[in-house]
Amino acid sequence: MTLPRGFKAAAERRALELRAQLGLTPTDPLDMAAVAEHLEMKIVSAAALVDVARLEELERLQAFAFSAVTFEIKGRPFIVTNPLRPPARIVSDLAHEMSHILLEHDLSEVSEFDGVPFRTCRPDEEEQATALGGTLLLPRPLLIRAAAKGMGPDEIASRFAVSIEMARFRYNTTGVGKQVRASRR
Repeated sequence: MTLPRGFKAAAERRALELRAQLGLTPTDPLDMAAVAEHLEMKIVSAAALVDVARLEELERLQAFAFSAVTFEIKGRPFIVTNPLRPPARIVSDLAHEMSHILLEHDLSEVSEFDGVPFRTCRPDEEEQATALGGTLLLPRPLLIRAAAKGMGPDEIASRFAVSIEMARFRYNTTGVGKQVRASRR
């Protein structure tokens, strides 16, 4: 699958606009609770809704079947997160779910797990939410500044409270990794 032409540039602009609305610079860390409040979304841990043992059983039956999900109740989005995930992964999950809402994706596809139907987005919309979510967390100006300070993906992940996988993904897909390697030659 591939993103629509201009999507990545639009995502970068949107990430910087959101940061500006929150009074942040392009290189400040992003607090997902502040983003949720700004966007009038509510974040809820699944542990507040079901017994954690049920989440553990679901994880045992199918690892990573549930990371986060968004529901709309009385016009307000609620993002339910999986408390079994590490905090840095929850940050990525929140950014992904918020991106679906920012992109105005429609939950249109019906899938089934263990006999329970649920609605999902199309694969192209999932790819878009992943791309925008990563951009919200680590916009290109942030990555360039971090790389200029000699930070690699591991240090970026630690400094900006994102997963190492997310930091590597953004570091490599933005071309910052190549730029840093080229400038060191």
